[in-house]
Amino acid sequence: MSSASALDGEIRDGRHLQPVRVYYEDTDFSGVVYHASYLRFMERGRTNYLRLIGADHRAMFEAAEKEAPGFSFVVRHMSIDFRKPAHMDDVLDIVTVPEEVKGASVTLHQQVMRGDELIVEAHVQVAFVSGGRARPIPKPLRIAMRADQESLGSGAEPAR
Repeated sequence: MSSASALDGEIRDGRHLQPVRVYYEDTDFSGVVYHASYLRFMERGRTNYLRLIGADHRAMFEAAEKEAPGFSFVVRHMSIDFRKPAHMDDVLDIVTVPEEVKGASVTLHQQVMRGDELIVEAHVQVAFVSGGRARPIPKPLRIAMRADQESLGSGAEPAR
């Protein structure tokens, strides 16, 4: 595995696992991870998940720009549950699993884990938008996410 691919985490059994080390800059004055840092960690998990299922961001952006000028992926909705604190130097795993794949959006179930301990859990709906309107997610991306969803089996939960 190249160092670049190691940075992207890995997909195992339909789950994307992204390791993240907590640095001083991720914490508040007490050494506990600042709540907004979890959003950055989960964004990295979502981005690298897309990269590993074949969504080369540069190539996808160039191709999509021709069909849907000004397109973007936007977080439409996020529900988040902070369960336990993480601290400086902790090594966390960001687990990302496609929960629901629709034409113009996908809902991802994300967990921040420290070993077997659930730290944060979120459900994130991401929409594909162009010209201020929802547009269909590129087909190869939808197919790859559905394949991951099916590899988990119906009703499967992310690792705990």
